[in-house]
Amino acid sequence: MVELEFQQKTKELIDSLKNICAHYGLGNDGNEFKIITQTFLYKFLNDKFAYEAKQIDEKIASSEKWEEALVAMSEDELEMLQLQMGGDTARLKPHHFISYLFSQQNAPDFAKLFDDTLRDIAQTNNDVFAVKTDGGAKVVLFDRVSEYIADESKRDAFCRAIINKLVEFSFERIFTQKFDFYATIFEYLIKDYNSNSGGKYAEYYTPHAVARIMAAILVPADQQGKVKNVSCYDPSAGSGTLLMNVAHAIGENRCSIYTQDISQKSSNLLRLNLILNNLVHSIPNVIQGNTVLHPYHKDGKDLKKFDYIVSNPPFKMDFSDFRDELDSKENKERFFAGIPKIKAKAKDKMEIYQLFLQHIIYSLKPGGKAAVVVPTGFVTAQSGIDKGIRERLVKSKWLAGVVSMPSNIFATTGTNVSILFIDENNKGDVVLIDASNLGEKIKDGKNQKTVLSAAEEQHIIDTFNTKEAVEDFSVAVSYADIEAKNYSLSAGQYFDVKIEYVDITPEQFAEKMQDFTREPLNNLVIGLQNTNWHQSQENKPSISSFLAI
Repeated sequence: MVELEFQQKTKELIDSLKNICAHYGLGNDGNEFKIITQTFLYKFLNDKFAYEAKQIDEKIASSEKWEEALVAMSEDELEMLQLQMGGDTARLKPHHFISYLFSQQNAPDFAKLFDDTLRDIAQTNNDVFAVKTDGGAKVVLFDRVSEYIADESKRDAFCRAIINKLVEFSFERIFTQKFDFYATIFEYLIKDYNSNSGGKYAEYYTPHAVARIMAAILVPADQQGKVKNVSCYDPSAGSGTLLMNVAHAIGENRCSIYTQDISQKSSNLLRLNLILNNLVHSIPNVIQGNTVLHPYHKDGKDLKKFDYIVSNPPFKMDFSDFRDELDSKENKERFFAGIPKIKAKAKDKMEIYQLFLQHIIYSLKPGGKAAVVVPTGFVTAQSGIDKGIRERLVKSKWLAGVVSMPSNIFATTGTNVSILFIDENNKGDVVLIDASNLGEKIKDGKNQKTVLSAAEEQHIIDTFNTKEAVEDFSVAVSYADIEAKNYSLSAGQYFDVKIEYVDITPEQFAEKMQDFTREPLNNLVIGLQNTNWHQSQENKPSISSFLAI
């Protein structure tokens, strides 16, 4: 009950911040998400500092107002306290506290004081909390929030409204909560902002079902708690849903996160997600930039290799403005199957996922694992780059399997998707699952999406991890089998052919034979097998015809 109560209070705070923005003309404004996420983060860091301070110092814990106990400390005492705090706690000074701003809200130029406070917190914590661009510039934690209000005369009132909301209750009791709590809060926080805005590299929110299935197959239950000191990478990270699920399966203190994404908005959301999920130590590895053109993470001159890679890359996008730059000698090995050509009349249909997929394969450590969302057409394409990638995976024996998902598993795109699992250690059978018939179709705004039940998710996970063959659902096939099928990774092409048995009367048989004589025989593929005559109760003959279908 405590968890549900605090979850509800947290959602109420988010709603109240959105109401304030709407009241000041920023509802659905392009800058609203910056205000909401940054003020929420300020509240979170303030209360996390209080929580940590109380765990360390009994005087602070027993004080009626923890802020006053901290104000009474000398600079040396405060510094010693902060040295004992965890690396995921921001370093705050007494004048950074929400309670201090609350006491100063009637001071002239309160908006400037509010902004200056946020900027000072950002500068004080820049080394830990700043996201970098691929050019080396740092994207600091906080902007000057009040400046998003065009009317300067309203900025003080706007900031007062925010600080009055932030002071109303404390987050302190949520810091003992688990991953699922923060995943729910994060999704609620960004639900209005992490959608396809129509621009380049527009983010598609990855459904939690897909993220959970990927994580549970990459890190099966019997390995959780045993994997340690590993690197996890997403070259098109978005807001980090896939990485958070994998990190949680491994253990947040047992892995380091590495990301790159061209969107500054996505990088800021990812930073927030890392802070909420005790992965602050990975924030310096969050890079805003073009992964395909300028991959950032390196060991010396070579691209860095990773233990685990997850990704839901953009499928189609116009990258004609830098396509020719990719066709260079140093990229031959990375893009081993080729670079998509520019489509004269449909540049926006260029298959950029093929570049991301090749980059992922190239970026895997020996023995590494990856899970990548791909358009289902990838698994059966009979020529071109898609087939070249599949051929490399099969001949190298790097495949774990494929799960073909139901249509509309992503509400924002009608493209059918599959999850490709790569495992450099898998030299045995490959698992192919057709999950296209699972799930319940529901309306999501103007769109329709398919939702998997918890039992269906677990069925996919268990079937894959046990390599179980289930009729009309899954097969476990050898690399030789796949090669014989022209490298197809579609489960349906490996299902056994079924024989349907139909009893018909002599009259029906005679009628069918007349139909056959009317049609050109070379257009018919009909198998009549094991025809058995028997006597009916009226002593009339009947025929069992066996039609192979």
